[in-house]
Amino acid sequence: MTDRLPHTLRSDALDNRERILEAARALFSDDGLDVPMREVARRAGVGPATLYRHFPNKQILVADAFADQLDACRAIVDEGCADPDPWHGLCLVIEKICELHARDRGFTEAFLSTYPGVKDVAAGREYTVKAVAELAQRAKEAGRLRSDFVLDDLVLILMANKGIHAATTAAQVKASRRFSGLVIQAFEACPRHAPLPPAARLASAPPHGLSR
Repeated sequence: MTDRLPHTLRSDALDNRERILEAARALFSDDGLDVPMREVARRAGVGPATLYRHFPNKQILVADAFADQLDACRAIVDEGCADPDPWHGLCLVIEKICELHARDRGFTEAFLSTYPGVKDVAAGREYTVKAVAELAQRAKEAGRLRSDFVLDDLVLILMANKGIHAATTAAQVKASRRFSGLVIQAFEACPRHAPLPPAARLASAPPHGLSR
């Protein structure tokens, strides 16, 4: 979370802030990050001046709206990297991150976007990229991850997972778990696997550091 939250917010100001964040999460999840700030204010039941007093720009609002998800993402990566079996750790990361993103599609868009003015999102993304790269390399060296896996595949996983739509969040998570299971089976090293087609540059530019 950004450092812009004063320690002495009045209860009504704190209530307004939470209503804004709740409205932003719902709108970003349903309609993406292009939702106008005025629509966030309208959904939250506050005036534009109140919105901008708490969140001077969209970047800061996005970072604060998904602060908990960023923390959860980092915890998942840490758990996977701590596993003595790198393949098991990588599988855990794929499963849990897919589930995390399935619960909130807006977070996927925020995670894959670039917000140079907000250090939280960029730092969380870069940390995840570096950690997953190291974990994947260890899994390759252990002979468990297919040798042609590249980090752009992580972007592909998140983009595909974002496309899962279901009537309820529970059904969406269930579908995401099945999807991650299929992904894991496809990535496991096996003599019977034919080589994958060459990795492609995705239409949506991957985060800095993911195109290696």
